[in-house]
Amino acid sequence: MPALHRATVSDLPGHVGVASHIIDPSALSIGIAHFGVGGFHRAHEAMFVDRLLAAGHTDWAICGIGVLPGDRRITDILAAQDHLYTLATTDADGRRDTRVIGAVADIIFAPDRPRDVLDVLTAPGTRIVSLTITEGGYGVDDTTGEFAPRDPLTLRDLDHPDDPRSVFGFVVAALRMRRDAGLAPFTVMSCDNIEHNGRVARAAVTGFAARHDADLARWIDENVAFPSSMVDRITPATTDAVVEQVGRELGVDDAWPVASEAFAQWVLEDSFSAGRPPFDDVGVVLVDDVEPYEHMKLRLLNASHQVLSHLGVLAGYTYVHEALADADIRGFVGSYMRREALPTLRPVPGVDLDDYITQLLERFSNLAIRDTLARQMVNTSDRVPKFVLPVIADRLRAAASIDHAALMLAAWCAVLDADTIPMIDADTDHLRRLAWADHDRPGAFLENTEVFGRLASSVCLRVAYQLAKCHLQDHGPIGAMRMVAAHSSGVR
Repeated sequence: MPALHRATVSDLPGHVGVASHIIDPSALSIGIAHFGVGGFHRAHEAMFVDRLLAAGHTDWAICGIGVLPGDRRITDILAAQDHLYTLATTDADGRRDTRVIGAVADIIFAPDRPRDVLDVLTAPGTRIVSLTITEGGYGVDDTTGEFAPRDPLTLRDLDHPDDPRSVFGFVVAALRMRRDAGLAPFTVMSCDNIEHNGRVARAAVTGFAARHDADLARWIDENVAFPSSMVDRITPATTDAVVEQVGRELGVDDAWPVASEAFAQWVLEDSFSAGRPPFDDVGVVLVDDVEPYEHMKLRLLNASHQVLSHLGVLAGYTYVHEALADADIRGFVGSYMRREALPTLRPVPGVDLDDYITQLLERFSNLAIRDTLARQMVNTSDRVPKFVLPVIADRLRAAASIDHAALMLAAWCAVLDADTIPMIDADTDHLRRLAWADHDRPGAFLENTEVFGRLASSVCLRVAYQLAKCHLQDHGPIGAMRMVAAHSSGVR
């Protein structure tokens, strides 16, 4: 089977979308540099940018940048495919749309070409630097809001700011070079699932700069825009089955296609340092205040994934859609959203929140996506503080029930305690030791201040958590969910 590249796209079946800039990219120029060219970026931001390029806004193509060893593979694959890949989406009714995405004009593996990264970041045409570096990639303390990195690359760059290798090392070095050359600064645009992600990105960039150059940190704070955004599209990891299916459908070999749900949403604060493309023409919602949308998505969708995944795994399920087919799990997740998360939200312009919850349950049930519960449990210690703990904190301030969220925390501890389910988390060993300690010293799991912050000392959380653990031990995950959902029907 021939490989996907520019010479083979003209032979693709007629139903496969191929825009003119894919066949002839000569007019494209780079306007966006993006760190973290993973599946979500390629299904989300790159898809929106591809629409821009197809509409003739050809000076906003993307240069992807990878800084981690695992980024080498996507760099090599996209380079071999003329930077093209396939995006296949499926809606809840099974309708499928397949198109070739040509938004990435170049991709750089930074460990091999650090100078080239700086050249792209300091080019006058680069006006936006966007990030999908995961919830834990910013090195900002959830409790204090201060820059407190722990990852080796960033710590290394703090000692070698003139020879960057990390995301924030590159960003700060490039901003310093742009300032010194009299160039306008680029916008730093976070696309990660973090509340106030623009504010978090600002704290990381200015915090890095301040370690060596207080004047540069002030200049960045005063001149660089850090728009917050809410991003949404369920995008499972690409499996061999996806690669084979796309190959059969296209008649060419795409070594790393992306499969996602059809739904996509991007709400973006309209604040940019050096201009922006007409994002609003291609489906992006531009607003003055992203916060209501952020809270809606993080506390309903992302937090529900944590509730669903840990309890679903304990109940013996593998996939999100099969867990949601269990009436007890579906009822519990819906009850969590309506009875605990929803009361912490303020009105969201243009959104009926009850309809949104119904839509989320339908999206989770999409059979075609085959999203795994295990994927939702990756780096739980980064996700729980961003998605679940804000709901708990707001509910405790209102003296309201936290029984659903407490059962999620108890399920997380139980999964770690079992030590039979693979957990991908930088802090797994420490978390497991705390889970084991919880047997002899009930509540020990909550004493991890790096995860729970001030909530680690909450007596109300400890009481709810210990009761949830008893429910799990005495009645199993399904029985515990039934008890909590039934009890909460009459509780505030």
